[in-house]
Amino acid sequence: MPVLVVVGAQWGDEGKGKIIDLLTERADVVARYQGGHNAGHTVVVGMDEFILHLIPSGILHKGKKCIIGNGVVVDPAALIEEMDGLLKRGIRFEQNLLISRNAHLIMPYHKALDVASERLKGNKKIGTTGRGIGPAYADKISRKGIRMADLLDPEAFREKLNANVGEANFLLERFYNAPLVNQDTVFEEYMRYTRRLMKHISDTTLYLNEAIEKKKKVLAEGAQGTHLDVDHGTYPFVTSSSPTAGGACTGLGIGPNTISEIVGIVKAYTTRVGSGPFPTEQENAMGELLRERGREYGATTGRARRCGWMDTLIVRHSVRVNGFTSIALTKLDVLDDLDEIKICVGYKHKGKLYEEMPSELTVLEQCTPQYISLPGWKQTTIGIKKYEQLPKKARTYVEKVCRLCGVKPSIISTGARRDETIILERPFQKGARK
Repeated sequence: MPVLVVVGAQWGDEGKGKIIDLLTERADVVARYQGGHNAGHTVVVGMDEFILHLIPSGILHKGKKCIIGNGVVVDPAALIEEMDGLLKRGIRFEQNLLISRNAHLIMPYHKALDVASERLKGNKKIGTTGRGIGPAYADKISRKGIRMADLLDPEAFREKLNANVGEANFLLERFYNAPLVNQDTVFEEYMRYTRRLMKHISDTTLYLNEAIEKKKKVLAEGAQGTHLDVDHGTYPFVTSSSPTAGGACTGLGIGPNTISEIVGIVKAYTTRVGSGPFPTEQENAMGELLRERGREYGATTGRARRCGWMDTLIVRHSVRVNGFTSIALTKLDVLDDLDEIKICVGYKHKGKLYEEMPSELTVLEQCTPQYISLPGWKQTTIGIKKYEQLPKKARTYVEKVCRLCGVKPSIISTGARRDETIILERPFQKGARK
């Protein structure tokens, strides 16, 4: 059976949590392949809202195996807090949560360096959450990271910890003029975490490949979105990992030939958190309306999201980079009351028209978006479950967006709840690619 990968097509916050939760019903295994607890997936089940940061959304479905892959960076304190929060709400997972032995740890010095570095940048901040994600990935690439498996060997862990704390403290004291980290305190703290997490630490690459051989249905979920990808996003205003579909292979240890479907999650308008270019941003009453109607506040930080019109150039670039087989269009209902809806189809910069997304940051920052306008449908779409029941002008909008982006829709979300969804194509229908 296939592996289905779910990827955000914009700058994250597209509503992946709900779609992953929906797709999990047909999956056997749900695996997170990159990012850290800077991401947040919001899932509404009945009248209950769950916000998940590290644990895959599939944990809300009884009996589903949930994997935190080797491509994820893990803050043990944040993970344990999330586990405890689920247990308090009656969500039990026992043997259904596995953490890769090769997943790298976020350490207290990573968070200290993250905060100090952002502070030093002044008005040129990247807009990180200050949770140590970037420094943890930097240590990974520098070949001095500490992995989950190291927690199981206290002496090896202490040796690596002492070396890293020494280097981090040098920077914190001499360069950043920031408080130091105590290595003994950190050691004892992480040994406590180990006692809680050790039964979940596993060879998840082996588990996943065996599951695929047994024809299990695997759902691979990413955090953030394509345009925050460290290679393919609006660099340097990006995350430190690869949310794109290719990241699922390296972040889980599975082969590309196991993937048969890649679903892009596309919000019916566009949002962005933090710094970075955003051509269609509406810093006006329309932006505020989209923010309030769409409840556009970060699930992790509570930060207000920047809001603007649909940008087909960035989505089309995502289609190309990820190889989407279809998209799930979310938050269509947020547009219900608008008289006019705009779609960006190009950028103009210094007299030149761009019809494909440029990589130059100056163009993205200084361009003038070129829009087409469609009439709003002025009817509620909340809770509609059949495509033909959508207002005609809403269908026109969906079809226009998909035509401009060069991809078909498989799912349309018409509300926050699981059942407020139009399913055009069932997941896990395609066989694995040869």
